[in-house]
Amino acid sequence: MTTNQHLSIRLCFGLVLVFVVGSLLFIVEPSGKAIPAFSRKYQTSCMTCHNNYPELNDFGWAFKKNGFKFPKDDEVFVKQEAVLLGSKAQKEAFPGAVYPGEIPGTLPIAFRYEGNFNWNAYQPSAVQAAQVQAGAYVARTDLFVPNTFTIISSGSFGENFSFWIDDDISAGGSGQGGGLGDGWLKYNDLGRIFHLPKNSLNVRFGQFEPDLPFTQARTPYLTGYDVFGEAAVAQGAACGGTVTVCGTTNNPFILGTPQRGIEFGGYPNNGNFDWSVAIVDGTNAAYGTGPANYARNSKDVYASAFYQFNLERDPESRHGVQAAGKAGPVDHTSIRLGGFYYHGTNQQNFGGGIYPFTGIINDPFYRAGAQIRFRYQNKFELYGVAMHGHDKNHSVDTVAGTVANGTPVTFSGGFAVANYWLYPWLIATMRYDAVNSPSDFANGVSQNRTRNDFRPGYTILVRANIKIIGEYTRHWGVPYTDAAGNQLFYRPNTFWTGIDYVF
Repeated sequence: MTTNQHLSIRLCFGLVLVFVVGSLLFIVEPSGKAIPAFSRKYQTSCMTCHNNYPELNDFGWAFKKNGFKFPKDDEVFVKQEAVLLGSKAQKEAFPGAVYPGEIPGTLPIAFRYEGNFNWNAYQPSAVQAAQVQAGAYVARTDLFVPNTFTIISSGSFGENFSFWIDDDISAGGSGQGGGLGDGWLKYNDLGRIFHLPKNSLNVRFGQFEPDLPFTQARTPYLTGYDVFGEAAVAQGAACGGTVTVCGTTNNPFILGTPQRGIEFGGYPNNGNFDWSVAIVDGTNAAYGTGPANYARNSKDVYASAFYQFNLERDPESRHGVQAAGKAGPVDHTSIRLGGFYYHGTNQQNFGGGIYPFTGIINDPFYRAGAQIRFRYQNKFELYGVAMHGHDKNHSVDTVAGTVANGTPVTFSGGFAVANYWLYPWLIATMRYDAVNSPSDFANGVSQNRTRNDFRPGYTILVRANIKIIGEYTRHWGVPYTDAAGNQLFYRPNTFWTGIDYVF
């Protein structure tokens, strides 16, 4: 390593040290007030629902499931009264009158901003040259990268309706467009029509992230889970040049992407059992341009279920929200077990002028997985997911003009996460991600068939609504070709740290 590289690394970590130490000075006098929409409505701290926002604690989970209302005696705790859209007499006159409702007393709008300092490991000169040529050069350090600026609106429309909208106004800095994340309306306790236990059956419709075991869209970490971002591509998927036999699987589907659809679900038995079934459009609804265009009419299905075993010894604590201490509500000690399954069809119109003899090819696929989470009160959390992906694949012979069943495209992987609260405001994190994909390996994505990375990190809650987060990634080996034509490998390790606040 050269002298300049040593100086660059020392300067990098020196800046990080100054940033973190300087931020710690703000923690001398903790604040008990938070500003986002629900904090305004109830005049309470963000810590009421979050141990490390946006991750929910037990109380926050119950609050969300109850239609963004306190699980008990909500009307007692509300400090900003709702605007009534009707009277009690109209309720009694229904269906001869419009059923009355309500809207929040103030606009339920919050904002979230995130920006980070980035450090990237040294990149070989051949890699740098390729990045420059592609117009995607990655500098060793970037002092402050504006990540996302998001507007969030959520709340309730009376007794049964709740809603959520989040939109990234900008992503990646100035001039980079964001887009709608989730935007849905939910009717709670539809099951009461059929005399089912409370919240046994609810319905949600709009655009939403599938009911994943651990959210990809609102993760408290700087990077998403690798296996939830995995797409399926067959070995030698693109025919051309000397390649005459190729696979058809080129599936852009990513499990963590928000989708349009309708979801039925429920959480009876005090919320310890949770289930959901969603019918969605899928993320691969169209393919091709010009004459090759088509619209896929079939729908995908996603199902999820888990059971949480409450390990608290006191029966009263097991059946309610535990008493709040100085740091806020206390989580139950619990273990959660569950599974999920997604089934869809990847449809491609190769016959629209690419390979006229193929026509439209349907490649059914599924993603199946299991989850586990152990939580010890507000001190320790350990959770993980294991997932398998399977795509049907066809083999196209462009010389013989034939299509036959090919070897399926499969992958497996998952992640394991440990969080430890040294203090209510200081959290140490460790994450391990792994994906085993034979086709990715054959296509030169990684050095080994299983690609994995380690992500130690930290979170510092400067205030209930302001946090500093850091994460180091020990990346898997990535292949590249040097000037002499040799295939070599390097690790594009990174370190990110920055500030995240909501108001």
